[in-house]
Amino acid sequence: MSKRIAILDLGTNTFHLLIAEVEAGEHPKEVLKESISTKLGEGGITKGIISDLAFTRGLDALKHFQSIIQKNQVDRIRAAGTGALRAAKNGQNFIDRVKQETGINIELIGGIEEAELIYEGVRHAVSFPANAVLIVDIGGGSVEFIICSRDQIYWKKSYPIGAAKLMALFHHTDPISKNDTEAIEHYFNEQLTELKKACKEYNPVMLIGSAGAFDTFAELEVLQYNLDAGLLQQTEFHLNIARFYKITDQLLKTTHAEREIMPGLAEVRVDMIIVSTILTRYLLKELNIGDMKLSTYSLKEGLLFSSI
Repeated sequence: MSKRIAILDLGTNTFHLLIAEVEAGEHPKEVLKESISTKLGEGGITKGIISDLAFTRGLDALKHFQSIIQKNQVDRIRAAGTGALRAAKNGQNFIDRVKQETGINIELIGGIEEAELIYEGVRHAVSFPANAVLIVDIGGGSVEFIICSRDQIYWKKSYPIGAAKLMALFHHTDPISKNDTEAIEHYFNEQLTELKKACKEYNPVMLIGSAGAFDTFAELEVLQYNLDAGLLQQTEFHLNIARFYKITDQLLKTTHAEREIMPGLAEVRVDMIIVSTILTRYLLKELNIGDMKLSTYSLKEGLLFSSI
């Protein structure tokens, strides 16, 4: 007998809803998915709070999702809070208000568990090479790194260096200046020593980007190189490294206004794509990785697969 599960991935920038039909022994079937840009970290991420405006946006989004869940006769709800909710002093207040006003119980997951769930999602989406890979999930509040094979995690860590935080700390010019870019890279040098050490040990041959900014990189490649748009309907997309560098060379020179009207660039990523680009380029160069894929599955799919 089939059942319906609603998955809520409550990130720092975006709240995601996924409803799936699940039957024993079968691959889950997507019923619907929807995302709302809540910008939960805006105005408070560097202070460790959820601002009043962001608090209201998040609550309104969950009221909307609850109405959709009720219409779709869901049997089970699993809601997970990540970066901003983990770090905010008033995160528990938000969780309590959501429970009071919608009945939704939010499970606050730690960075290590988030990394494990991302891996669970990605391994169902992407064909892995024989050697180790590095999975990267760039969120608004944190970035998860997982060195793994298809069947085993070798090393994992969550760093509080998400795109919203990097923007607030370093992105002060439009277009981003050389000084701001170098300041971000210096910050990575300070923060990512353990990651570099682990990569020397396990030598990942491919970077697999989990949704988010990597969706955008794939969309830009398809549009700018006139590729088959059907490629974006698959659960994985092989990103061409040479094209990625050409696309992002230009992207880093753009202003906010230019990115607002750029085909293939979603509104929620207009600004955060810049710091995400700097991080991705840094990882490819510093870790000497020459191959890259997008996984369209990420945390929400990991939550789904771990719930069935």
